[in-house]
Amino acid sequence: MSTNVSGERLNRALTVFLRQELQAPAIAITDFLDIIIENASGGSRDDLLADLERMRTASVRLNAFVADLVQNTPSIPQQGEPFEEFYRRIRHDLRTPLNAIKGYSELLIEDMEGDGENNLRDDLKKLKESADQLLGQVVSMAALTRQEELAPQDDHRQQTGMVADVLRTLPPLDTRNAPTESSRPSRILVIDDNAANRDVLARRLTREGHDAETATNGSTALELVAVREFDLILLDLIMPDMSGFEVLRRLKAAEHTRHVPVIVISALDELDSVVRCIEAGAEDYLSKPFNPTLLRARIGACLEKKWLRDREKQFIVDLEREKRRSETLLLNILPQSIVNRMRDGETFIADHIAEVTILFCDLVGFTAFSQTYPAKRTIDFLSRIFLSFDSLASELGVEKIKTIGDSYMAAAGIPELQVDHANRIAALSLRMMEAVRMISESTGLAIQARIGFHTGPVVAGVIGTHKFVYDIWGDTVNTASRMESNSLPGRIQVSETTRNMLKNSFTFEPRGAIEIKGKGLMETFFLTIRNK
Repeated sequence: MSTNVSGERLNRALTVFLRQELQAPAIAITDFLDIIIENASGGSRDDLLADLERMRTASVRLNAFVADLVQNTPSIPQQGEPFEEFYRRIRHDLRTPLNAIKGYSELLIEDMEGDGENNLRDDLKKLKESADQLLGQVVSMAALTRQEELAPQDDHRQQTGMVADVLRTLPPLDTRNAPTESSRPSRILVIDDNAANRDVLARRLTREGHDAETATNGSTALELVAVREFDLILLDLIMPDMSGFEVLRRLKAAEHTRHVPVIVISALDELDSVVRCIEAGAEDYLSKPFNPTLLRARIGACLEKKWLRDREKQFIVDLEREKRRSETLLLNILPQSIVNRMRDGETFIADHIAEVTILFCDLVGFTAFSQTYPAKRTIDFLSRIFLSFDSLASELGVEKIKTIGDSYMAAAGIPELQVDHANRIAALSLRMMEAVRMISESTGLAIQARIGFHTGPVVAGVIGTHKFVYDIWGDTVNTASRMESNSLPGRIQVSETTRNMLKNSFTFEPRGAIEIKGKGLMETFFLTIRNK
């Protein structure tokens, strides 16, 4: 046994340990008796009931004494009473009902040896074992009275060593040291109608390095928490006008205060009050007068949990922000409906779409410009144009597919069907032309757009597992690309197929026929204006 555990502290701990050890077998004795009496009733073994009831009466006395020993003053030696005398008194009070229980159980077991009631006999044997166990604990109380008496008894030495090991892990408090400032100063609200209580608590908290505020009643407290944030609330229970319990309920019902820990400090120490406050959301309950060291520990524990909860909440906020950021980045790459499908678990997305209109736009003169001007100015100019294209496409409900160098590709009718897809692309092409003209004039750069578009079926889908790309494929894409490459600077070339779909909504000029690989000649037109 380590010498760093004082004999007085070890004796106190051993007393508490043995008090708890007495309770389990005492309760077991009563439980077994209830079962045995229930099984013997009903006429099967009425001859046993008289002795069983005597045992039951003894067990009630036994449990009442043990409960009193565990919870109340008999666990403490009377003033001036030597430990030896204290344990002798306890042994006497315990052995009296125990002897009755053991005596009757032994007699009943002997009487039933030849009977077939094995279950009753077995339960009586278990009851006797519990009584023997409790009697052994009574003997231990005598053996543990003094340390020097433990040496020859291995079982008692083991119990003492176990208790001493626990005490070594719990070093005693140094009450001589003044309170140190909190490593994490916090704002704490003290709610108490008694001025002296408020002042004492506030001064203790200030000495600990906290920012303490006080409220004289529940109404004032609720007004304070409505406009200020607190890390902890110390709450009195018995107050005029509004009780502390009502304040607690309102704090826990409000969204902005429900997570603030509350320690109830009250002279009302009945079990019902403690349980109801804990059920209502109180973090802890201390009875007045409180121990300052215990209060400091409870406050520290509550604040630590509050800081952990705050960190968790901030982590969730940061996670949600990153989620929104990732969602925004993903929506810059993929259409919303495609993102939704992927979120729902689709891992392979490929659609055949019967009719879409595809647009290609190329910036004529940009290549020469990029070889002449600094990279920063080149990128800035291209960004201004493509950002304006993106804005126009979003406004008209057109899906941007991708950019390739100084080329811009967009489509309407995907991924959702749009019956007016050709009209959307035609309107977009005219506004793109106007945007390039205005930016070129504002920058003084001679850049023009060349646009072409065509309508037909495509295959659309997502490729890639890390760098996702939503793209489209098919002859319609190739034909739309030919419309653009065969167009002229500042003009919009349209296939005959698309021109027929647009009918009288726009004005066109005949351009002539061009060769389309695999399709032969195709009539084309220049789109000029949108008809009113």
